[in-house]
Amino acid sequence: MHTVLRSPTKEVVIGPDQPFCIIGERINPTGRKAFAEQLREGDLSQIVTDVEEQVAGGAHVLDVNMGIPLTDEADLLARAVRLVQEHTDLPVCIDSSVVEALEAGLAAYEGKALVNSLTCEEERLERVLPLVKEHGAAIICLVNDETGIPQTAQERLEVCKRVVEAVHVRYEIPLEDMVIDPLAMTVGADPGAVVTTLETIQLIRAEFGLNMTLGASNVSFGLPGRHALGAAFLALASRAGLTSAIMDARNPQTVGACRASDLLLARDEWGTNWIAAHRQAQAATA
Repeated sequence: MHTVLRSPTKEVVIGPDQPFCIIGERINPTGRKAFAEQLREGDLSQIVTDVEEQVAGGAHVLDVNMGIPLTDEADLLARAVRLVQEHTDLPVCIDSSVVEALEAGLAAYEGKALVNSLTCEEERLERVLPLVKEHGAAIICLVNDETGIPQTAQERLEVCKRVVEAVHVRYEIPLEDMVIDPLAMTVGADPGAVVTTLETIQLIRAEFGLNMTLGASNVSFGLPGRHALGAAFLALASRAGLTSAIMDARNPQTVGACRASDLLLARDEWGTNWIAAHRQAQAATA
């Protein structure tokens, strides 16, 4: 199953037979006080730097989030989306929990975007899915609902079934335009968290064959050596059936793990991408 995203001049295909899709997470004010203050003052110049660094790092899609309290998030997100598209041809993932902001971002975007994100809560379904359908976008669907985050892989699969029924059956959005988030939690708070996520990925892949993504940095939150943990997790998750991740596209260790997994899992025929990336890194060093 292929999920296709587009900008005016570029197409990115997410699928189990495709290279792992790296969704750059950097254009987000969460945890970035200076960036958040710049945005409050209407200064979006840092976004250009974030775009350039993530493109250079190997991102295939760029997540854009302007979630800052006490601001006009809809206006900020629309401006940010337009600015990103002025500086790269990579497709965009429009990221907001505010429906009005999603609407503004989708209206500003030229192409087929990915929307981040949707939970299995009836009010959220009713407000977000008509927008997604109207703009022909793809949608990230989390496997949690009004009761919170399911603790077991089987429970997450049950929520996924409800999400598929709502998005695909009721709202008639194609299955290939659904990207499931199986939920990655920090292993520092729950030693079995990653095992549960990997089991969830395997169950969803076997049941529906849907593409999946998640916030890769979540698994290492609060722990030392986060890049090493992230690299190991991405290799394991890729083998389990994860086809994309929202991650730090600037970090060579985690990006390298994704590329290595592509080669070792026969998604990079004859190592073409692996060798090209190696040569590019050598040229940059020289």
